[in-house]
Amino acid sequence: MKPALLLIAAGAFALGDLTGVFSGSLDHPAIEYTTRPVDDAVARLNRRIDQGLALTYEPQHGYLPALLAALNIPVESQIATFAKASFQQHLIGPNNARAIYFNDSVVVGWVRGAAMLEVASEDPRQGTIFYALSQRPGGRAKLVRRDDCLTCHESYDTLGVPGMLLRSVYPDRGGNLQREFGSFNTDHRLAFEHRWGGWFVTAATPLPKSLGNTFFRSVTDAEPAKPDLTGYLSPGSDIAALMAFDHQMRMTNLLTRVGWEARFAAHENRMTAAKLEALASETARFLLFADEPKLESPLRGLSGFAESFAARGPLRQFDLNTRMMKYRCSYMIYSEAFDALPDDLRTAISRHIAETLQADGETATLEILRATKQGF
Repeated sequence: MKPALLLIAAGAFALGDLTGVFSGSLDHPAIEYTTRPVDDAVARLNRRIDQGLALTYEPQHGYLPALLAALNIPVESQIATFAKASFQQHLIGPNNARAIYFNDSVVVGWVRGAAMLEVASEDPRQGTIFYALSQRPGGRAKLVRRDDCLTCHESYDTLGVPGMLLRSVYPDRGGNLQREFGSFNTDHRLAFEHRWGGWFVTAATPLPKSLGNTFFRSVTDAEPAKPDLTGYLSPGSDIAALMAFDHQMRMTNLLTRVGWEARFAAHENRMTAAKLEALASETARFLLFADEPKLESPLRGLSGFAESFAARGPLRQFDLNTRMMKYRCSYMIYSEAFDALPDDLRTAISRHIAETLQADGETATLEILRATKQGF
């Protein structure tokens, strides 16, 4: 694990561009990442296990189906990467892709034949907490916290806080990362032509030009990779789920970072009106899908993810004709992480969102927020 004290470079924090690492330390009294009791979805599940809940093991997928059900993660969320970019990379490849399942606060990774399930769960205040669940049958299955994951999951690429990594890479036929060709940090702002390198992508419509479903001999010399997910819980790696995942991973990191920055600054009596506005503006801009590329043609998924996703609450209906979502504000505004932001920051973000939606004529989105988001 890296040392806890992480200092930000002078001038690295600027309006509209959160860069660098967190300006305090993981164990600062305002944060206490490694020592404060957590209350994320996995911690709550562990308490249920202590009270007698038993996860069922099945031979083909181990505890995966039971864990997804216990955490309310839909099977339709399955996406799959064949790039060797995990600590279990020796098992991952085009013939044994790593399946990922997610909801608004938890991500579960499953590799066929692996000794454990990988789990990342968002604590409303602490940020992403990492766990593992042994895939050995017998005994009481309980998830174990793994702070050693911060070796990779705390960096500039996670906005300097413990968080999620999502990259598009150039894999060869074995799934090996060809780092000399570069890579892309992925979120909803990235052009489709640079997304999903090392990922399988499935859809009911023609796919946009991307790096998905492709092996590379060089950046310009490529051949198609055919998705084969026989034996997985779902038959595909749904394009709608991939797009939601692209947005959500950075959104998760951003909510952690601005929350930490605000709490640290308040504790140290360093919060200024300018910094509060910078944090609020950056967060509101991302929540409003700023700089999202326009879809050139309609997209439709195959797994039913879009439909099941929409049924879970407001602002979750996909568009997939010209943009990702029907309404121009992220469903993550309903997350526990957003609600756990300091009051002054949360109020400032809501004000930025309301003013922008009003100015842009997005009245339908604004009306939904006023009707469904407490305190908006």
